[in-house]
Amino acid sequence: MLARCFSAPLLSLLVAVTLVAGAARAESGLVVDYPDSFGVVPAATYDVKREKVGKAHLVLEELDDGNVRMFSESGFTAGPRTVLTAMLEPIEAGRKLRPLLQESRSFDPSGAPMGTLSIDHQKGVASCKDAAGELVATLELPSPDRVANVTLNLLFLPVVRKDEESVNFQLFLCGGGAKVVDFVGNLSPDSRNGKGPPALEVRYGPDFGIASMVARSFVPKLSIWYEPKTPNAWLAHRVPLYGKGPEVFVIREGVPPRWLGED
Repeated sequence: MLARCFSAPLLSLLVAVTLVAGAARAESGLVVDYPDSFGVVPAATYDVKREKVGKAHLVLEELDDGNVRMFSESGFTAGPRTVLTAMLEPIEAGRKLRPLLQESRSFDPSGAPMGTLSIDHQKGVASCKDAAGELVATLELPSPDRVANVTLNLLFLPVVRKDEESVNFQLFLCGGGAKVVDFVGNLSPDSRNGKGPPALEVRYGPDFGIASMVARSFVPKLSIWYEPKTPNAWLAHRVPLYGKGPEVFVIREGVPPRWLGED
């Protein structure tokens, strides 16, 4: 089924979202860079003390129909883990991608499923299912939506290249009730002035306008790191495995954790 599969970057990170029957067809307003290459990226999961706790599996595939599939799995060995998938379609003569479907499945420390979250951009809806697969919440997406739960590693590339100062996007969250939250991402101060560690860090968090800096002190630390040279390959990210789950680093094989700087 796969037309190509070569070595390449990917990420994928945090939470998110699934579909509702009978909604009208829609299109995502989110556009991300087409990947430079495809394939499997070996990685590992680390706790907040940067001690290795499990494996991670990151994949980017181009399918025979031209669509692109993203997949990642990370978590603790014999413990909590999260599996993320996304399907995207090429647009702008194959130079960009637009998401069609994004999905997240989480498992508790015993390995039992906790639920499934998906976003159906074509139907314009998102929803949450419980551990038994029962639909518990749905939400109509904004039109056009900019929900980017599984595509952040590609979304932030213009910021890493310094083509853009910041990127505004949305995440679909199910904890405390289904909702779409505005987020913003930009280079960390050290990465902007070139005084930081070898990896370029993009930090992101809820966009509450002038209150954003205060708000970020109450949310988990959310970061993605990139190789500073073209094609700015994904190196690592820091996120909770799932809502209220343990915070982890997912780090590409061969990347020293010290490259990510200090907390």
